[in-house]
Amino acid sequence: MAAPPVVPTREVIVDGEGPTGDLARVTSGWGTDFSTRTIHLDELRIGIATIPIRDRIPPMDNPEFAPVSDAGWADREPGLLLVMGDEARFYPLAMLIVHEIVNDEVNGHPVLVTYCPLCNSALVFDPVVDGRRLRFGTSGLLRKSDLVMWDDATESLWQQIGGEGLVGAHAGRRLEVIPSAIVSWRDFRAGYPDGRVLAPSSRPASSYGRNPYVQYTSRATPIPGFFDVSELDDRYPALERTLGLTVNGRARAYPFSVVRVAGAVNDTVAGVPVVVLWSPGTADALDSSSTAAGADVGAALAFDRRVNGEPLEFSAAGEGRFTDDLTGSTWNVLGQAVEGELSGTRLDPVPHTNEFWFAWAVFHPDGEVFVP
Repeated sequence: MAAPPVVPTREVIVDGEGPTGDLARVTSGWGTDFSTRTIHLDELRIGIATIPIRDRIPPMDNPEFAPVSDAGWADREPGLLLVMGDEARFYPLAMLIVHEIVNDEVNGHPVLVTYCPLCNSALVFDPVVDGRRLRFGTSGLLRKSDLVMWDDATESLWQQIGGEGLVGAHAGRRLEVIPSAIVSWRDFRAGYPDGRVLAPSSRPASSYGRNPYVQYTSRATPIPGFFDVSELDDRYPALERTLGLTVNGRARAYPFSVVRVAGAVNDTVAGVPVVVLWSPGTADALDSSSTAAGADVGAALAFDRRVNGEPLEFSAAGEGRFTDDLTGSTWNVLGQAVEGELSGTRLDPVPHTNEFWFAWAVFHPDGEVFVP
């Protein structure tokens, strides 16, 4: 599989200036070229109090996986779903909260699995840039409350939401997104019984499953020190979960409160027919002390709704099932036809995120919001 292209994004600023004050203190000794960037350095916030801050949240390298049959996660445990070819993997948020980054490989192709708890943004990227695989870690910095990553080849800083190089040699580049989603362990286990799940390796399994952000999603706003509350978009609650997708450069948001009512939202974005499916049964990992014990926020996934070139219209059929208007086949929230004429068919995913509303809105100021 050839690496997809990495394309330039915003204008790169080269002015010779470097960090000052506390930012200079915590980044002392870094090899990052702070004079080359796409942002103002005062947009960066220090997210960790203890020096050294870089990789204080330890990424996972050379991760290990177990068969579905060997894992015992609770049914509603949320996790990141990644499907590449015939390989399906589940990365429990209980583990991603602890590590935030997994440098992985699927079917011989490198992948970068990321999760920012403060934004509830789970994204997978191709980490190959200019033919070179980059290893990523957590910088200990935040921008607009979102994880800022670093690569250990050039020590450039990268935004997790969008995968944009912010500062350093790779400023102005953008990593290619690989489709993924947040789903429940029950849905993953049912849809991919031969799948594999991220397994504890360097620490005991009992150290996972505790949420360090208790009552975070009960807040009215994100943490002010990490986010300028004057930038909040008040059309929806700041910490409402939102499915955000970008098709051919056009961004559109689907707040869970809207999608939940319909169950299935048929839409067209930049000429591409899409469907957003919502199903109950996925826990809020960021409110209760246990990642599996939070309120049921459900799961929303986005797909290209064409099968053999023909757009289908989907309707909710209850209990996390859906039917299409053409054949009446039954589908699950993972975009798999499980009964009927199209049984065995799988919809192609559209790259999307499930971040909080405040995060989607601030990173997509010109984006659209779906209105039923």
